Amino acid sequence: MLERKQQEYDKTAAKYYDWNSHGVEGDVGFYIEEAKGSETPALEVGCGTGRVLFPLAEAGVEVVGLDCAAHMLGVARRKLSKLHEQVQSRIELVQGDMRNFSLRRQFALIIIPYRSFQHLVTPKDQRRALSVIHTHLTDGGRLVFNIADPDVRTMSYYQTNASQIAHKEAEFADPSNGNRVIEWAVRGYDPDLQVLDQDTVFEEINDRGQVLTKTYVPLRLRYTHRYEMRYLLELTGYKVEQLYGGFDRRPFGQGGEQIWLARKTS
Repeated sequence: MLERKQQEYDKTAAKYYDWNSHGVEGDVGFYIEEAKGSETPALEVGCGTGRVLFPLAEAGVEVVGLDCAAHMLGVARRKLSKLHEQVQSRIELVQGDMRNFSLRRQFALIIIPYRSFQHLVTPKDQRRALSVIHTHLTDGGRLVFNIADPDVRTMSYYQTNASQIAHKEAEFADPSNGNRVIEWAVRGYDPDLQVLDQDTVFEEINDRGQVLTKTYVPLRLRYTHRYEMRYLLELTGYKVEQLYGGFDRRPFGQGGEQIWLARKTS
C-alpha cells in the first residue's frame, strides 16, 4: 500500500476536487447575477478547477481566473479545452497568490467564491490580500466574497474530542479508473488563532476491497467573525454595502454564511 503526504490542493486533491467539493447551495447563480450586473471582465480569485468560472463564461461574462495551485489550474485547463470556442474566448487563467499577485490591470468586479478567503490564516495575510485586491479594482469597483460564519457549538466540538475522530466525508468512483474512493477527515480547532486544521485521507479501494493508496492532504482555514471582517474591509479601503446570510440574499444571521458586498472607496 502506498502512503504519501501532500500539500493543500496538490495532485490528488485537485484530481478529486470536482467530485467532493460542490460549493454552497445557490452560490454559482448568485455570482453570475453579480457579474452580469457589472462591467466585464471580472476577476475570480481562487478559481480552482473552474466550478464558478466556467458558468460565468457560459453566461456571457468575460472573466480572469486566478489561483495559486498549479494542479487545480491544470484541471481547469483540461476542462477549458472541452468548452465551446466562444466560451473559451471569455476565459483567461493565471497562476498567482492572492496575497501578492500583480496583473497590471483593474476590474470593476472581483469575486472570491466558496470561502477561499479562509485559506489566509493570519490577519496579516488577510490585510495583504485585501490591499492587493484593492489595487486591482477600478474606482468604485466591488469585491464580493463569502466565508463561513463561525458557529460556536461546532468550533467547540472541533476543539475537544473531534480531533481524535475520523469522519467519513464522501464516497465516489475515481474518474480515471473506476476504483472506489473514500474520503475521511479529522478536524481540530485552535480558538486563539481561530484556525481549523483538517487532515483529509483519500483511500482508493479496488473491487476486491484492497486499499491501493492512502493519501494524506492537509487543510488549514481561518474563521473570521462578522465585526472583525467588517473592520478588515474598512481598514483596507472598502465600504461595506451589504452582508447576507445566504445566497438567496437572506439577512445575515439566518444562514451559515457571511456574504460580503464591498465597494472600493479610497
